[in-house]
Amino acid sequence: MLNINPQYLIDDKGQKTSVLLSIKEYQHLMQCLEDLEDTLEMDAAVRTKMDFRDYRDVRADLIKDD
Repeated sequence: MLNINPQYLIDDKGQKTSVLLSIKEYQHLMQCLEDLEDTLEMDAAVRTKMDFRDYRDVRADLIKDD
């Protein structure tokens, strides 16, 4: 796990308005988000799984239709 050390940018009132990360930290966070999205998509696919046909059977059917 990467240690994230955000730096906060504040406005004149002292309110945090933005976060500054190093490129390495940003890229790591983006990779984690992509991995999470992939995991969620896989979970959804497993929950809604259907019967699948073997590629060779599908290809044979397509060739027959030509």
